[in-house]
Amino acid sequence: MAHVQRMNPAIEELRRLVMRAENKWTDTGLPRVTMVQAEACASQVYQPMLHLVLQGAKTLSIGDQVYQYLPMTYFLVPVDVPATGEIHPGGPGLPYLAISLTLDPNVIATLLATDIKTTAPPPASRFAAVPAQAEMIDAWLRMMRLMDRPNEAAVLAPMLEREILFRALQGPLGPMLREIARPDGRLAQIRRATQWIREHYTEPFRVEPLATMTDMSVAAFYRHFKSITGMTPIQYQKRLRLLRARWLLLFDPRDAASIAFTVGYESASQFSREYARLFGMPPARDAARFRAPVVPGDTEMTTLDLQPELNPA
Repeated sequence: MAHVQRMNPAIEELRRLVMRAENKWTDTGLPRVTMVQAEACASQVYQPMLHLVLQGAKTLSIGDQVYQYLPMTYFLVPVDVPATGEIHPGGPGLPYLAISLTLDPNVIATLLATDIKTTAPPPASRFAAVPAQAEMIDAWLRMMRLMDRPNEAAVLAPMLEREILFRALQGPLGPMLREIARPDGRLAQIRRATQWIREHYTEPFRVEPLATMTDMSVAAFYRHFKSITGMTPIQYQKRLRLLRARWLLLFDPRDAASIAFTVGYESASQFSREYARLFGMPPARDAARFRAPVVPGDTEMTTLDLQPELNPA
């Protein structure tokens, strides 16, 4: 199957276009569309998006589960989710290539005004990948060609965004897209909680106020939060802290204990244990592997443009 995909002219052209990307998420000049080529790991806070893998593969650890994303599959991220993972190139000289469409609930909602039927059963997990059909690939190719046609992009890019989402609504992930478009649904309620945790990730918190914020009982809040994000609220906060700590370890001259307190830990030893559990080795040893004269870019937690280990891909 991989050989057939390489010989597909549409896929080959799409890959050539995305080869223009940098070793980080790269702006395409098209609204909400970014692209990447990478050869290392991926640890970041993923924003709500549709993500199409074109070449190579990726594994992501979200909560207690590990997901694999193969070439010519796509997956959805319904809310901001902290994840760690690895990139697997397609072979020598074949870097990981992917494109991403940030999800706008309002755009999805306009499509739902028509009667769009989902033609396949949903996957077992919210974060599972599904095959990209030829119609979706064709829509993506026409979208990415607009990088060279800025005068046409203003008119055609919104139409192609709707077409890509239309194809996704017809596929196995259609029910999740419908959830994203509902302003009063469970997913929107959990999104409010994840936003609060991200804005206050260094602070201790109690679950009861978050449940009240989302108009749920504590039990219902726990259940829906884990169903949507793949982790409990406390696990979610810990992942945010550890991802931010890793960024600081690479680009901040302070020692690990100081950084532990900066991201909200009260115990340096607990921080070291949890860091090693997630990343495979203690903070100082992990940082020593990757320290290099790299100038950090945007320090927002949503980007985490780290070299070479943490390219957000």
